[in-house]
Amino acid sequence: MSDAESADEQPRRRRRDPEGHRAAIIEAARHTFAERGYARTTLREIARRAGVTHGLITRHFSSKERLFLAAVPGHRDLEGVAAGDPATLPERIADGFVRRLESDAVNDPLIALLRSASDQRAASDLLFAMQERSIAVYRSVLSSGETTAPDDLDTRVALVGAQMIGVAFGRYIARTEPLASMPPDQLTEHLARIMRQILFS
Repeated sequence: MSDAESADEQPRRRRRDPEGHRAAIIEAARHTFAERGYARTTLREIARRAGVTHGLITRHFSSKERLFLAAVPGHRDLEGVAAGDPATLPERIADGFVRRLESDAVNDPLIALLRSASDQRAASDLLFAMQERSIAVYRSVLSSGETTAPDDLDTRVALVGAQMIGVAFGRYIARTEPLASMPPDQLTEHLARIMRQILFS
């Protein structure tokens, strides 16, 4: 095979590997978001690092916000954390939230949201994407079995998110007391009680 034929063959193979493209995009996004932060990261920079086109990224993920949520730990695992008995959803959400922030707060989407708050548009777009995904996951869990999701679930999820944002800022960014030094299991217990009140009262 000539060099020209080999060069032609390689792009065709790349185009036939959508999962490989997706993995490369997520890996490039993860590193770029970690290095530059959410607000300063561009899809074109991620595309350059992943060796793909800007259009291919939007085809796979549709927006920067959705790519971020797919690339960083935490929110991408929401379905797995939330799955289970609707009655114990608050406990699972609180436990998953505290565990992931204790292990890697730097790369958590809520921390990125708070650090991009000076860019109102970026923060607003990211918060909307996070809430939209959370609503879909919570609705799926709360509508299973004998239970039915409340009519005002959107409002309740927004309130849960506001609670998480407050805790994330106080404990992991501002490091204010008593949140900063509270044992993780105690924080989980407090959060679960508050989330239960928001979701089920």
